[in-house]
Amino acid sequence: MAIIIVSGALANKPRNGGEAWVRLSWIEGFRKLGHDVYFIEQISEKACVDRAGVACSLEDSINLEYFRQVTESFGLSGRSILICNDGEKIIGATRPELLALATGAALLVNISGNLQWAPVIQRLRRKALVDIDPGFTQFWHDAGTSRIPEHDHYFTVALNLGRPECCIPTCGIDWKITLPPVVLEQWPVHAAPDPLRLTTIASWRGAFGPVEASGKRYGVKAHEFRKFVALPSRVKQKLEIALSIHPGDQRDSDLLRENGWQTVSPADVAATPAGFRQYVQNSGGECSMAQGIYVDTNSGWFSDRTVRYLASGKPVLVQETGFSRCLPSGLGLVSFRTFDEAVAGATSIAERYSEHCVAARSIAERYFSSDVVLNRFIDDAGGLA
Repeated sequence: MAIIIVSGALANKPRNGGEAWVRLSWIEGFRKLGHDVYFIEQISEKACVDRAGVACSLEDSINLEYFRQVTESFGLSGRSILICNDGEKIIGATRPELLALATGAALLVNISGNLQWAPVIQRLRRKALVDIDPGFTQFWHDAGTSRIPEHDHYFTVALNLGRPECCIPTCGIDWKITLPPVVLEQWPVHAAPDPLRLTTIASWRGAFGPVEASGKRYGVKAHEFRKFVALPSRVKQKLEIALSIHPGDQRDSDLLRENGWQTVSPADVAATPAGFRQYVQNSGGECSMAQGIYVDTNSGWFSDRTVRYLASGKPVLVQETGFSRCLPSGLGLVSFRTFDEAVAGATSIAERYSEHCVAARSIAERYFSSDVVLNRFIDDAGGLA
């Protein structure tokens, strides 16, 4: 049994059950393999807000409240540490305890490079960066906007990064490929009350704006959704989005509703890990588009959210990013590039629903099981000796 530290944004993304699952799946997956896992997150007090969204101290923030609620609900009390303002405040451990933990750890799994506090980083024997925002990470690095921090190993969920068909720069880094893990026991197959209700959970513009590189502009999810906005009128299923959208995008909100999309607030249905899981598992399947940057670079990016649908035995109809080079598409996992392909995929799911459900779970078991993904990850990171 080795000590593994996982780092990532949890307090930084309060009331976002889907983002919580991204980090929790790594933590829970390593624990399932028998390792002693700790979660460490770094946050700036400038990011802290109260329930009204007003800036406040860490102690009075929903950020800390959410951090404690989630970690406690997953049995991580005593194994979760929050570092604020470069160590000015440390929640969950004393400074000597934190530094001793770093010294004894076999591996840091640093999701999106969240942990950068030098006193901890300098004591770690081996550090692995996990890039879950491919394209943004590399284009920003090339432009000097946000540098990729130094690690011993670099992983990405862009399955095509480094291949000729993918135009994302490698930045001189030897990127290893990983898939988003899911602990299958935490996402059992669940029969849908309404098989014809396809859902997804999305942010209309995402956390980042468009990126410009080499004279090309790479868009956000909103640009892709607009291409398929008429889809509800062409398919048998009801299409619903738990959508985070700014009031300034009212024209887009109206456009979605006019074309038959149902929208609900993710704050109402997916604010917690439990709420997110219930929303996914009560769906008939997923229908979703990807960020434009993932599509246009042919990155091979694959959504961790979609993995949860697959594990739950839910068919998914998702926009192609080049992932079908590595993953089976057609049954259970149905990809599309054009409007007509999306319609055909929805028709297939409606007509062969039971077959698609069985295939969805099978794909999750074969490709995304945390046992499979994380054992390979450990090997690719040089083992835990």
